[in-house]
Amino acid sequence: MAKLGFLGLGIMGYPMARHLMRGGHQVAVWSHTAAKARQLAEAEGGTACATPREVAAASDCVFLCVGNTDMCEQVILGPDGVIEGAQPGTVVADASTVSISRSRAIGQKLAAKGIHFLDAPCTGSKPGAEGGTLTFMIGGDKEVFERVRPYFEPMGKMLYYCGGPGLGLQAKLTQNLILCNLLQAFNEGFVLAAKAGLDMDQMLDIISNSAARSGLVSFKAPYVFRRDFATNFSVQWMHKDIGLMLESGLELNVPLPLTGLTQQLFRAALARGYGKDDICSTIKVLEEIAGVEVKSAKK
Repeated sequence: MAKLGFLGLGIMGYPMARHLMRGGHQVAVWSHTAAKARQLAEAEGGTACATPREVAAASDCVFLCVGNTDMCEQVILGPDGVIEGAQPGTVVADASTVSISRSRAIGQKLAAKGIHFLDAPCTGSKPGAEGGTLTFMIGGDKEVFERVRPYFEPMGKMLYYCGGPGLGLQAKLTQNLILCNLLQAFNEGFVLAAKAGLDMDQMLDIISNSAARSGLVSFKAPYVFRRDFATNFSVQWMHKDIGLMLESGLELNVPLPLTGLTQQLFRAALARGYGKDDICSTIKVLEEIAGVEVKSAKK
């Protein structure tokens, strides 16, 4: 049984930490919403802590999954943060999707204290977190990753070591770049098809049996067709990730023209109040402009 910590108990973090507890580990947890930490600890036999510092002091390996880069810096480097409680040799694995350059800076500050750091963003959204089937992309020291690999396994089934610091995040942002642009292509294509009067279920079948088939489209289209925009991965967090993609493109001098356009459509969805809805709700921006809804004719 390992002494683990988990910081951040949102839509992803709560089930991830629960899997670690059910995997037989001793897990200390913290959340901005203290009631979540108490609830999980009481239900699964973990320990609720008042600060990230307390979690780090009780752990040999600390995972975190928080919303953005500022939150990440705060819980790791801020007052009562991980850096104040972790002993030399502790491993910190950040499953958040954050700025690559700022993540590397966090790792350097931890290294100065003898603390190991891995960027370890994950993909799979809410279903993957709940099912323990997430895919992790890891950047950092390979020997450190191999040492803590067994702790990832209750949370995910695919673990990719991508290289040095920041490269796990680079892989995650690359994956999300393709995903968000595919979603925008789906939005445009199916709004156009609906406006023309095509049957949506038949159109999906055509796409699924052509070179345009996509796992994302096959998964998201039924939600759109039944007008179910409950959150698996929210508009606001994908919009944040798109900003990180464009930041990386700027730093590496790589033009990302399509991604820039997709960012504007996501921003329009935010402006219309869809920020906390699932990313598939972005289709409503184009639907409102076109005066049509993409929905199934089936009852």
